[in-house]
Amino acid sequence: MISRRSTLAIAAGCVALSGLGLSGPAAAQDKPLTILTSLPNMAFPFFVHMQKELRAEAEEQGGITLMESDGQGSTPKQTADVEAALVQGVDGIIISPNEVDAMAPALQQAVDAGIPVVTIDRRVEGVPGLLAHVGADNVKGGEAQGNLIMELFPDGATIFNLQGQPGSSPAIDRNAGVHNVLDQHAEKYPFVFEQTAFFARDKGLSVTESGLAGLNEAPAVIVAANDDMALGAIEAVKAAGQTDKIKVLGFDALPEALASIRGGELAASIEQFPGEQSRTALRLLVDYLRDGKEPESDLVLLTPAAITEKNFDQAERLGELN
Repeated sequence: MISRRSTLAIAAGCVALSGLGLSGPAAAQDKPLTILTSLPNMAFPFFVHMQKELRAEAEEQGGITLMESDGQGSTPKQTADVEAALVQGVDGIIISPNEVDAMAPALQQAVDAGIPVVTIDRRVEGVPGLLAHVGADNVKGGEAQGNLIMELFPDGATIFNLQGQPGSSPAIDRNAGVHNVLDQHAEKYPFVFEQTAFFARDKGLSVTESGLAGLNEAPAVIVAANDDMALGAIEAVKAAGQTDKIKVLGFDALPEALASIRGGELAASIEQFPGEQSRTALRLLVDYLRDGKEPESDLVLLTPAAITEKNFDQAERLGELN
């Protein structure tokens, strides 16, 4: 059943096309679109890759102008970018919110204005009318980390946990996933240290340094909610002379993390297929804008996979390595 929103969108498209003397599927397919893409912070390679894939998919689709926005790690900046795009009259929005709750009012404003919104990577709750969310199942990703720890340390291990940015859905879900698995065996897999390092490499380094200094014994494994923190942790482990005692697990399968796995420093990283998230989100939005086709589901989740030296060829960004 086509919703009232879809019906209105289709009707509006027909009126606009009839004014140009065009009609039918071919006209809809050729309809030029302007789409805001808003990512939390382009200082992170993960989001640079997502934007690159959005750009590539837009080029393949044709007739799409992307209004590329960098949230710069600031919710007020990202909110202002969305509001400015509404004033300029974009056709749709693809956004990964810096803070999921804080971005809700701006996205509700977009929905109320009739602008379809697709969220990627980070979901937003409490905004009725979003077209779809496309992301990785971050809880399953965290569970993959937990399961790998149990596989690597069947007799038990002490866990040092570097959590992501407070308030972001990936940080919340990945942490929940790790605990889902290991809390069932808490006596064998105790968490001896847990603290946020804000998804940042320098924080991963400094938090790991202080955390290790405060422990009487080195943990068996450091599990990090992203690769930047994991790579920072590796530097701290090296500086402490404990490389042979501590395994480090990341999340995101960044090219640098893949190189570290290949080099034997990083034990594993979780692949969440960010490029496919981006391309899927854009396809869903364009299908809706041009053809009035609603997504089969408003929640599309890709299943993450742990990448180790054993299945290295499954990494999405393997081709970016030298």
